[in-house]
This record gives sequence, structure tokens and C-alpha cells, in this order.
Amino acid sequence: MTLYPKLIMDALATVRYPGTGKNVVEAGMVEDDLRISGLHVSFSLIFDKPTDPFLRSLVKACEAAIHAYVAKEVEVEINVKTLQAPRPEVGKLLPGVKNIIAVSSGKGGVGKSTVAANLAVALARMGHRVGLLDADIFGPSMPKMFQVEEERPYAEQVEGRDLIVPIEKYGVKMLSIGFFVNPDQATLWRGGMASNALKQLIGDAAWGDLDYFILDTPPGTSDIHLTLVQTLPITGAVIVSTPQQVALADARKGINMYQNDKVNVPILGLVENMAWFTPAELPENKYYLFGREGVKRLAEEMQVPLLGQIPIVQSICENGDKGTPEALDPASITGQAFMQLAARVVTQTDRRNQELAPTHIVEVKKGK
Repeated sequence: MTLYPKLIMDALATVRYPGTGKNVVEAGMVEDDLRISGLHVSFSLIFDKPTDPFLRSLVKACEAAIHAYVAKEVEVEINVKTLQAPRPEVGKLLPGVKNIIAVSSGKGGVGKSTVAANLAVALARMGHRVGLLDADIFGPSMPKMFQVEEERPYAEQVEGRDLIVPIEKYGVKMLSIGFFVNPDQATLWRGGMASNALKQLIGDAAWGDLDYFILDTPPGTSDIHLTLVQTLPITGAVIVSTPQQVALADARKGINMYQNDKVNVPILGLVENMAWFTPAELPENKYYLFGREGVKRLAEEMQVPLLGQIPIVQSICENGDKGTPEALDPASITGQAFMQLAARVVTQTDRRNQELAPTHIVEVKKGK
């Protein structure tokens, strides 16, 4: 049996690309490198992106078409080429980022996102280059906290790749899944979908050079946390809790998650949020609504630094809703507290980098 190019191309013309409905020949997806040697056929298929969802199925469909319309005994070799450069492998995703800080809490409702947002703003006010990733896929809040809910990030070509450009405000580069979903609807995703979305926000974005990359993680422990430690070498974690006992019990779990032998992310320290209430008209008064210095005692028990105690004042909630983080006003009580927190995070990060080896990414071990 003699093979010739038209036989092969006619067979390939029966295969349609689901993305456009055109056949692969008509769509220009078959590169002009068809080679025939006896019963061996080789050629290349061109895709726009290495993440094309139809890539594998289309390769199999082309091979099946040649076997069906030409001959079963034909050996088919299909090379895949992409117009866009592939995402760098894990471990090389953020080459321009010096420090990756995870802000975590054992439970929801303790003000973790407020702390993360103000920490990022305070670091930027200190002159650092800062990025902020809203990794709380199911409850994104950063777009509202920065008053950028209407923003829609765009993509630009960087070294052959289409990269999402973070939204920048108050000197902080930021991305959140909240920019890409309807804010009035619940995000109903399975774990794998959420993890893939998070990887895109990390690896397919133009973060550039950063001194600090702040991760606002979901409360508790979840697949998202596992994805983060499997994707990024986290420099250290900052644990946020309120002083009451139920929150402290969950904070212990968060600390233990990062200190697990397989994860081994250093704890930079603890933040006591809602440490006391101070009314605006009585700025010297402190009312301990949720207990007194519970996080301070936990820090001593776990032998980790207490990075800061953030009081409750009415303005912290109002400014959070208005999209003007308290750290923008260093003259306010909470603004000063957040600036002090940022300074201590810088100190502890420098100490960690001097005394400990870089964090290793948690390896994914495939089952047998």
C-alpha cells in the first residue's frame, strides 16, 4: 500500500475542532510538516494554548481518523505545538518574588482578610513592592476592601504568553477570583476547579518583581491550602485569631497545619485581632469583649512571636466597606497598629531568611 499526502489530509478533514466547529485542516491546525515513510506518518497539530481543553481528545481523533479512512496498520506520530509559551513549571512560577507570606486563620470571622489587606497596604506605604492574592476562592472580599469591584483585569502578551495584569491600588498589585465571577452568586466549584483557578491567578499573571507577595487564604484547612503549598514555596505564615477560646482552638490547628513535617512552613507569628474595643469618644479606654490577651498567651505557649494586637474601632469596619483600608491613615489607632504589624512582619521575615533554609514546595505523590 502506498500512502500520499492527500489521503492523510482528506482523513484529517473529517476531524472537527469543537472550539470553532471547523475541521482541523480548514482551521489551519495541521502544520506544513507532513512526513510519510512507508506506513509511518508524522505531522504536527498547532494549538493556541498548551492548556487547550480539547488538545488530547483532538490528537486521538486525528489518529483514529487516519486509521478509519486510510488504513489501520498506519503508524501515526502526532507532535503538538502551541503558539503560546507554556506556563513555567512549579518552582519557577514567580521568579521575581522575594517573599511569599500566607495570612491564615483557623476559623472564619476573625478578620483575616482585613489583616491581609491592611498588611499589604502598610508594606507598600513602607516602600516595598507588594502583591496581594485573594486566595479565598469561595468567599473573595478583596475587590470590595479596595473598592475595585467594577474592575476587570485584562491580559497582555509577555514573552509569548497571555498574562493577566493585576489591578493596582494603594501601591498594591492585586488579583481575586471576585473579578471574574458574579458577586451576587455563590461560587459553586468542586475542589479541582477551584485549585485550577487559583493556579491561573498565580502562574498566568504578570506579577513582576515583588518584595512581598501576600496570600489571603481561606479560613480553616482545605484543598486550597494544599494547592498553595504544592504550588509555591511559602516563606512564612501569619496566623490571625481573636482572643476567645473557640478561635484559639482553631488557630492551633492552623499552626499545626503549617508546622506539619510534610508542609514545614515557618510561622512568622500570630496577630490578635479584635484585641479590645476602643470607642471613638474615649480613645484611652479598652473594653475586652472577647477575652484578654488570649492570642498573646497562645504565642508564648507555641513559642512563636506575637506580631501585633489590633483593636476594634468603628472606623475599621466603615473603611473596610468603603474600600479605604485603615493602614492608609497612620495617625489612627488601628492605622498605627497595622504599620507596627508590617514592621514586625518585615523583621521576622528577614530573621527567618537568615536563620532557615528556603521553604520547599510540597511534592505531589501520585498513587500506584
